[in-house]
Amino acid sequence: MDQNIYKPIKCEVIDNIKESPTINTIVLKPEKEFSFLAGQFASLTVPGFGEAPFTPSSSPFDREKLEFTVMRVGRVTEKIHQLKKGDIVGVRGPYGKPYPLEKFKGKEILLVGGGVGLAPIRALFLALVETYKDYKKIVFCCGARTPQDYIYKDKIFGEWQNLCEKMPLSFRITVDKKDKTWKYMEGVVTCTLDGLDIDVKNAVSVVCGPPIMMKFTTLKLLEIGFSEKDIYLSMERKMYCGVGHCRHCLIGDLFVCKDGPVFTYEELKDKPNIWV
Repeated sequence: MDQNIYKPIKCEVIDNIKESPTINTIVLKPEKEFSFLAGQFASLTVPGFGEAPFTPSSSPFDREKLEFTVMRVGRVTEKIHQLKKGDIVGVRGPYGKPYPLEKFKGKEILLVGGGVGLAPIRALFLALVETYKDYKKIVFCCGARTPQDYIYKDKIFGEWQNLCEKMPLSFRITVDKKDKTWKYMEGVVTCTLDGLDIDVKNAVSVVCGPPIMMKFTTLKLLEIGFSEKDIYLSMERKMYCGVGHCRHCLIGDLFVCKDGPVFTYEELKDKPNIWV
């Protein structure tokens, strides 16, 4: 096998799914197998336009296709949203440190995702579902600004809910502002942690979302008794080149792209500007 991880492999676009007004999921078929572990990231290249790092949102167990859920925020992401079936892009990687699932065995798992932060957690969630017998329970707390801003609507409100019938899985779903059709909770995602039925002494939590959401979710988790070493944070938003050359992703002396993007709060708590 070619071991040059800096060389992208060609991928054909097989679908481009509009998840919300600003977020699309790009479904790719790699020309050869691309494997990764939940929490690792890759760099997606649009020839002639540039590249950007993203965490795959598909299952690590699916070797036939690769998915990236991308928010439109600039030139490259705008072009990604415009990709059509049959277009060719490049993917290089995987890079970074995955979630240590071996440490999760026998524990209760709490996932907390907000907005596009549901994308990196989706890969982890799908990996947990594949190996659900290894865990006591899985609680998935989801948040978005409005019902229209939810990504993976058909999954969260349909297919994934059905999984609760055959495995120890539950969802707590909220929006900042509901409309007449909304039948779940209303409030920021931290409200899903109120009255949480979980044994914090035998649990780990995973948080991913906008910086302000991650900050207050972490503080809430500490308040309800989670230890600093059992709160896992995905810091992928800080990545740039993805391979430790540009130094833009530094948090203190830690490279997000090489030492992360998965960190425990214990590792980050004394570093400067972790929520910026």
